[in-house]
Amino acid sequence: MATGTDIRTYYEGRWHDGDIPILKAADHGTWLGGSVFDGARCVNGLAPDLLPHCQRVNRSAEALMMTPTVDPEDMVEIVREGLAAYPDDAAVYIRPMYWATQCGHSAIVPLDEDIGFAVCLEVIPMAPPEASTTLTRTRFRRPVLEDAVVNAKAGCLYPNNARMLAEARGKGFGNALVADAMGNVAESATANVFIVRDGEVLTPIPNGTFLAGITRARHMANLAADGTPVTEAVLTFEDVASADEVFLSGNMMKVTPVTAFDDRQYQVGPVTRRVREMYWDWAATAG
Repeated sequence: MATGTDIRTYYEGRWHDGDIPILKAADHGTWLGGSVFDGARCVNGLAPDLLPHCQRVNRSAEALMMTPTVDPEDMVEIVREGLAAYPDDAAVYIRPMYWATQCGHSAIVPLDEDIGFAVCLEVIPMAPPEASTTLTRTRFRRPVLEDAVVNAKAGCLYPNNARMLAEARGKGFGNALVADAMGNVAESATANVFIVRDGEVLTPIPNGTFLAGITRARHMANLAADGTPVTEAVLTFEDVASADEVFLSGNMMKVTPVTAFDDRQYQVGPVTRRVREMYWDWAATAG
């Protein structure tokens, strides 16, 4: 079942109305996990950082031994053509994706031939400004490159995220704060994480266990331009517990304030509000 509504799918060179079937039972992407995707947003006619998302899905394909078949600039034009069918005030999730169709050596390695490509657009509303979440620890961790394709936004990584979320929600929390292999904070189960302590903004340093997100980078650039540079650092769970503010950064909702981490409570603070304000101010100028 789809997450959103009003779905349109670009497949085999043209746009189709609806959530059409695109994978076959014997495709590598179906039974062996050879698939990648990316996620961008269009909100009120604005599609910020669309090109970087299209560039990243091509890098993800390469990480899974697939040669991308669509130039990022052409992908942007395909997306904009599809978005023209939606009203200006729609909040649309944009998902370009590749998958391997054929299997090679030992039926495990994907053959770099006939790579599937599609774009899925679906209406998914933005969270209201007052929305927030809560975090708890999880026993599941982020893998490293030697274990999994953590340098890609790959479908095969998400069952691990799903069990993190299921554990957190079973404990009554909205999301999980996840450790890397060394036990330091990596990200949440669904988004990158920032903390604010004594006026300083910090975020986990990219160490190859999680994707340093495009929206994360945009917040860092906006904060630096506003006179508050962000420090990338090794962060512990104790650092998060002692923070004044915590917020999540991801493409789906851009900024999500955190109001609790286990038994530690937070207010939605001025930096979190300022980050959200700066993001949409920037998006209005960037389109």
